[in-house]
Amino acid sequence: MAQVAVVILTTGNRPDELRRAVESALAQRDVGVTVVVVANGVRASSLQLDDRRGIELVESATNVGIPGGRNLGAEHAACELIAFLDDDAHFVDAGVLARTADRFGAEPRLGAVALRLVDEHGRTARRHVPRLGGSSAERSGPVAGFLGGACVLRAAAFRDAGRYAGEFRYAMEETDLSLRLVDRGWQIQYDGTPAVFHPATAPSRHADSAFTTMRNRVWLAHRNLPVPLAVLYVADWFTVTTARQPRSLPTLVRALLRGWSTRPGPRRPIRWRSAWRLTRLGRPPVI
Repeated sequence: MAQVAVVILTTGNRPDELRRAVESALAQRDVGVTVVVVANGVRASSLQLDDRRGIELVESATNVGIPGGRNLGAEHAACELIAFLDDDAHFVDAGVLARTADRFGAEPRLGAVALRLVDEHGRTARRHVPRLGGSSAERSGPVAGFLGGACVLRAAAFRDAGRYAGEFRYAMEETDLSLRLVDRGWQIQYDGTPAVFHPATAPSRHADSAFTTMRNRVWLAHRNLPVPLAVLYVADWFTVTTARQPRSLPTLVRALLRGWSTRPGPRRPIRWRSAWRLTRLGRPPVI
């Protein structure tokens, strides 16, 4: 029987949703499940989770951000597969992890499975489909990325790719990791079967989303892309974002300059054959 650790990151502000997320993980059938709840900048005792088997509480004295918190949870996940689940999400049925584990068992080079999100209306937002254009949410197949709050990763692949970049705090950390997974020869699959409920949200709910996302795109390009692709990637997204949000131009300029002046390492550009592989998957690394 496959062993899966479900890592749930929380700041304690959604207690009811957190409990439902935990319950949906513990209810999974035909797999061994350990739930690792990371209290990110809050006391674990404040979460008021039932003291029961199958739950491990991990406490971080300070909020280390989303990728940092997920890394912390993964450090306590002694399983061959690691599922990451948002604290306001839950599995829609008790067979999600068993179905996903079967896929990993059948495909030795499968590094990550992107799980399909559905909202309260049964819809999947275009931005939640890891495919250019966000079309055909029902269609499973190979993709170039995944969503961090609804995915399952092979622990060996996660370690091989270097885990999440904690400096990102939030935004683009999954893309950063996906590029390195692909470059290391791991496959990413999208499962079009509804698997995870998540309420409808917009990226703009974060007040600094425009700044953080643009800054992190610069960091991502520096860390992962050959120079010509890095320049095209940043220029492309700067132009697209400015066109979509004209009033954010000053913010985007500040973000670009901040990203360049503070770019974190290590810089390990993907190989050109990996860039071609990403292009064949429908996601050339300039868009």
